[in-house]
Amino acid sequence: MAGKFVISTRKNGEFQFNLKAGNGQVILTSEGYSSLKGCENGIDSVRRHATDAAHFDKKTAKDGSPYFALVAKNGETIGISEMYRSTSSRDNGIRSVMVNAPGAQVQNLVAK
Repeated sequence: MAGKFVISTRKNGEFQFNLKAGNGQVILTSEGYSSLKGCENGIDSVRRHATDAAHFDKKTAKDGSPYFALVAKNGETIGISEMYRSTSSRDNGIRSVMVNAPGAQVQNLVAK
């Protein structure tokens, strides 16, 4: 089963997307967008940048949990991962985004 982008709205009315792996696990979450079009543009940016490992910023949270950010060419963060228990799990998450994002379908949960 292939990955997919799921568009939804936050409690504050902003749009966001999650990239889910084929097993349904969320592997990347976007920022909030004020418009649906902006959210869709964010998905396109993930597809363009996810194939290049140089766009993944490996980070460590204050509690020591490894995670990553997908960063566009202009330096803006496109999406953030979950917190992982190990750097190898984080690196597997990066590989999953690289594999799933380019061909992922979009599921829009927002009423039009």
